[in-house]
Amino acid sequence: MSSDLGSKVVIVNFKAYAEVDGPKASALAKACQDVAAETGASIVACPPIVELSAVAASVKIPVLSQNIDPKKPGSATGWVTPSMVKACGCAGTLINHAEHKMPIESIAEAIRMAHELGLVTVVCAESVEKAKEIAAYAPEYIAVEPPELIGGDISVTTADPAIVRNTVDAVKSVDSSIRVLCGAGVKNGRDVTAAISLGAEGVLLASGVVKATDPHAVLRDLVSGL
Repeated sequence: MSSDLGSKVVIVNFKAYAEVDGPKASALAKACQDVAAETGASIVACPPIVELSAVAASVKIPVLSQNIDPKKPGSATGWVTPSMVKACGCAGTLINHAEHKMPIESIAEAIRMAHELGLVTVVCAESVEKAKEIAAYAPEYIAVEPPELIGGDISVTTADPAIVRNTVDAVKSVDSSIRVLCGAGVKNGRDVTAAISLGAEGVLLASGVVKATDPHAVLRDLVSGL
């Protein structure tokens, strides 16, 4: 499996919004696939964990889990093991989203276990310092997301552009192969263009697409900024 989701990528985190309950998750993933096919952009779907198998079977674009736990198969009731995610047909996983935080030891072990299975890791970091700490464990992607801006109407590229630029510099100083993504408040193509200009290699976003009345239109606008 490739460890590359794309040279410039838009990752859509479906979170747990009512708009993606049940079969609606696959419908949104198909909208992502439609726009990816139409534009040639790299768009990745990140549906609720209970819909992973259904979504992965319904589209050809990469699908990520919203989380994995560093647990082996077996006595792990209620946890999400890396092997479960792999078996669902996923390309990889988010780790340490602001809404599902993990201690650094668990992050490191989750990355290691994911890599053993060929899963791409996209690890979230709330600060430059945390991103640099995570970089030592060599995930493929680190997404910088100040928690106070997540779900808001102001993109991090406007509210705090320095954190994006400084995260890129800090991460690349540890491992130049790691790609930095920008998250928190990203809503449109202008925000994406701003993120790319600051050195990011893509974006991670949620509500701007998931809650849109016309996801196709929003996605087209987003990828126009790549």
